[in-house]
Amino acid sequence: MSQDKRSAKNIPPSTDAKSSSNKYGSRGTSSKTVAKKGQRKIVVNKKEQGKKTEDTPVKVNFQKATVKDSEKLQKVLARAGKGSRREMETIIGQGRVSVDGKTAFLGDRIEGGEQIRIDGHLVKLTTQEDDICRVLMYNKPEGEMCTRKDPEGRATVFDRLPPLESGRWVAVGRLDINTSGMLLFTTDGELANRLMHPSQKVEREYAVRVFGEINEAMLQTLRTGVKLEDGPARFQKITYRGGEGRNHWFHVVLSEGRNREVRRLWESQDVQVSRLIRVRYGDMEMKRQLPLGGWTELGLQDVNYYRKLVQLKPETQSKVKVDEKAMDNAKSRRIRRSVKKHQQRHQQATRRMRK
Repeated sequence: MSQDKRSAKNIPPSTDAKSSSNKYGSRGTSSKTVAKKGQRKIVVNKKEQGKKTEDTPVKVNFQKATVKDSEKLQKVLARAGKGSRREMETIIGQGRVSVDGKTAFLGDRIEGGEQIRIDGHLVKLTTQEDDICRVLMYNKPEGEMCTRKDPEGRATVFDRLPPLESGRWVAVGRLDINTSGMLLFTTDGELANRLMHPSQKVEREYAVRVFGEINEAMLQTLRTGVKLEDGPARFQKITYRGGEGRNHWFHVVLSEGRNREVRRLWESQDVQVSRLIRVRYGDMEMKRQLPLGGWTELGLQDVNYYRKLVQLKPETQSKVKVDEKAMDNAKSRRIRRSVKKHQQRHQQATRRMRK
């Protein structure tokens, strides 16, 4: 065999390719394979790009978080009275909010000159400087629902609140239908959100009347902690306030507001709660002269107490006049008459609906 023939046999890379394919695989070892795989890859990328273009809405180019004059979208909507900050985060995530005609995203920030719409309806914005934080203290009676509208036509805690020119009242937490006592409302969604959030550890105190045999071991268990369906819970303080027979009054303190938590804690010890009244939120107690179903607006000092409690800037203005802060007996009587008239009107409306 000639030297040319021997060299011709050794020239093709097939022998090297086979040896390399045995060790590392055959991908990319021939020009034909590269071409085919490259073509397939390009086709797949085009399809993926087409899908992304169709499904993903155009993101609004908002100001960055470092810009001092911008605010988070959910915070602005909460201040405009459209709901709590958490509720606003939900509807933004659902794609129901648009800014200047483009779908908004969680984390977007605005400067205040944009057109914001929820479900196509224009939102009237208020700036932090123009908006005055207002707080109401309401003495909730039993039988009222902590909802804006009840499908069964029952009375709600929002029925008698004073009307607002802009925004809306946001309830700071809830009380169930059989619980009475102190309930706060505010026009500042951020304040409401922080006062409710467990991380702030704002104390709530309740007067509770229980029916059953109580011993120190049960009270110690409630102080130490009980495992409920939604996690462990406990009373921070329990103070005995007297009683007769098997009915006993206690004052208990919590720093969170889970659904029916006070009742469920006592029920875990086979004790029935027959009366439950919230008497304190933070360090502020329910005003004794405020009748059931009545409300009073807090003055600037009390509003700033709650704002400082949750690390918010103090308010500088108030809708409450200085001479209106104190609640005298005459004002208390006027509130009682107003509440009674409202209850009579509601009862008449309920009877007409049932006929």
